Amino acid sequence: MASPSTAREFSLPRHSERATRQLVALLVLAAVALWAVTVYLSTAVDVSAAARTVALALHVLALVASFGSVLMVDWHGMLWLLGRRELFETIRLDSAASPLIWGGVGVMMVTGVFLEPDLASALTLTKLAAVLVLTVNGIMLIPLMRRLVKMPARTSFSSLPIGQRIHMVVCAGISQAAWWTAIVVGFVNVAD
Repeated sequence: MASPSTAREFSLPRHSERATRQLVALLVLAAVALWAVTVYLSTAVDVSAAARTVALALHVLALVASFGSVLMVDWHGMLWLLGRRELFETIRLDSAASPLIWGGVGVMMVTGVFLEPDLASALTLTKLAAVLVLTVNGIMLIPLMRRLVKMPARTSFSSLPIGQRIHMVVCAGISQAAWWTAIVVGFVNVAD
């Protein structure tokens, strides 16, 4: 259990926690709305073969940039968890990778409109659900990352409160499961 002085280092002022919760709620609503709009538009847009090919190429490029960045951040996080990296290194990498991750997710959603997904297919619905889950899961990491940024640079994983450790591990597991599901199903669908 953390000592009182350690516990104080891990707490944020109340208004910051409240503002973060409000931001997360707003971002989750925006992500769900964007996801729903792109799914709807994918049924309403008539796409030529050339436009679909360009959209697919951009979709895959965005996937590579986004998921590659996720893998790097998660790998670095695992090294921090094992005590082989410092917290500040992981936070710095996450900060650099975040625009690639979120930009890639945004490009994948937009280009997905032009890929003519078969919404009657269970595989397609599985992929779309996985994309929504990975997006919301990424947003749910915002409070944790805000707390980590305020911690001493050499904070170890084992010194975090148990709730934060669980939050981090669960979100990382959900992230990997959702990304791999979306990727595998996406490539299986393209091959069909």
